[in-house]
Amino acid sequence: MTTSAPAPPDGPAGAETPVLRKTPVRKRLVPYWLLLPGILWLLVFFAAPLVYQASTSIQTGSLEEGFKVTWHFATYWDALGEYWPQFVRSMAYAGVATVLCLVLGYPLAYLIAFKAGRWRNVVMILVIAPFFTSFLIRTLAWKTILADGGPVVGVLNSLHVLDVTSWLGVTEGHRVLATPLAVVCGLTYNFLPFMVLPLYTSLERIDPRLHEAAGDLYARPSTTFRRVTFPLSMPGVVAGTLLTFIPAAGDYINAELLGSTDQKMIGNVIQSQFLRVLDYPTAAALSFILMAAILAMVTLYIRKSGTEDLV
Repeated sequence: MTTSAPAPPDGPAGAETPVLRKTPVRKRLVPYWLLLPGILWLLVFFAAPLVYQASTSIQTGSLEEGFKVTWHFATYWDALGEYWPQFVRSMAYAGVATVLCLVLGYPLAYLIAFKAGRWRNVVMILVIAPFFTSFLIRTLAWKTILADGGPVVGVLNSLHVLDVTSWLGVTEGHRVLATPLAVVCGLTYNFLPFMVLPLYTSLERIDPRLHEAAGDLYARPSTTFRRVTFPLSMPGVVAGTLLTFIPAAGDYINAELLGSTDQKMIGNVIQSQFLRVLDYPTAAALSFILMAAILAMVTLYIRKSGTEDLV
C-alpha cells in the first residue's frame, strides 16, 4: 500500500506563507476622524436648526405670553390653506426662470466648451463676474434697468412688445416693474451662472472625437447635437436645473424689489411671518411645507431624468 506524498506548497521553494496582520484600530478610525468635522458641521448648522424649526411649527402662543409645544399640527393645514397661491406662484416663477436659464445658458456653455478657444477663461470670468457684487445690488440694478422712463421700456413700447405681454398678463399697461415679467427677469439673471457652470463642466467632459465620428458617419449637426451632445450633457442639465430651481423657489428679494403685492412669493410670506407678524409657528410650518414640496419634486425629477451620476 502506497501513500501519496503531500502536495508541495504554492510558490517558489523555501517561500514562507505571508502572515495576515490586522490593521491597527487607530488606522481604521482615521477615515471617521476625517469625517468628524463635516458631521459636526451638519449637526450644528443643519440638523439642530431643523429640529428646532420642527418644534417651533407645532407650538402655540404669542410673543408676549411665550410659545409652548402643544403638538398643534393644524398649523400646517391652516398655513397651506391660506397661502397656497403664493406656493403656486413661487413654483411657477421658479419654473419659468429655470427654463429661461436653460435656454440662455446652454448655448453659452456650449460656446465656452467647444468654440471659445483661448478666450475660454475670459468668458468664464464674465459669467461668474456678477458673483463679485452683492445679490441685493444686482437686483436693485434691474430696478433701474426696468424703470418706467428707462430706455428698455421705451424700446419695448416702440416695438409694441408690451402690448403683447400685457395681453398675456405678464405686464401691466406700458410698464414692466411690479409685474410678473420683472420678477422672472430678476430670477433669471441672478441664477443664470448656476445653470451655466454645471452645463460647461458636463460639456467639457465630452470627447470631441465623438463629434468627428458623427461627422464621418454623415450625421447632420442637428442630429449630432440631438443624439450625442445633449444626451451626454444630461448630468449638467439636471444639476443646473436643480441649482437654479431650488433657490429660485425660495427667493424673496426679487419679488420684494421688482414686484408688487400681487407678485409675492412664499419666501416673502415666510420673511414677513418671521420678522413682521412674529408668527413663528406659521412661518416654521410654511418653511417645512416648502422644503417637503421641493424635496418631493427634486426626487421625482432626478428619477425621471435617468442620469446615473446624480441618482
